[in-house]
Amino acid sequence: MAIQFHTLSKEPSSLHAAFPKVAAIAHELRTCLDRDEAQLELKARHVFGASSHAIQEVILKDATALGFQSEKKGLFGGYSVAQLRPDYYMAVEDSGILLEVERGKAITNNMDLLDLWKCHICAHASFLFLVVPVERPSENQRKVKAFQDACRRLAPFFEPKNYVNVDAVFLFGY
Repeated sequence: MAIQFHTLSKEPSSLHAAFPKVAAIAHELRTCLDRDEAQLELKARHVFGASSHAIQEVILKDATALGFQSEKKGLFGGYSVAQLRPDYYMAVEDSGILLEVERGKAITNNMDLLDLWKCHICAHASFLFLVVPVERPSENQRKVKAFQDACRRLAPFFEPKNYVNVDAVFLFGY
């Protein structure tokens, strides 16, 4: 199944100048994740009880090829939460991208909101790439619609009255 993709962004007049370059990087990552090899690996690893690390290993191959650095340290030095690290980071012009990969806890533990908050307080990033499952199997055989729920939950932050210090979130559903 192809990667689902959705962008949430501020109005064009409010966007950081790096937005076109970041959108191009998002397109490149999506293209990489849509390859048959990546799709097969994601499908094999996306099973009940799997860790986000198993999914990160698939994403890491393509993310590092695009220029992302794994668990970049020092991005939150000005805060009392200086130990925070994103899964991956890439500097873009005078801003950057935090790339966060989620698996099981994307919605149930509010990881989508935590990832947005991390980007909101990060002085080195105006953009968030959030990779979540389209559906996540649960212990009781229900399917949590993580991609759809993350899109819905994050959308209000990109309405002018609710703007956060993040110019855009690019959501990738595997």
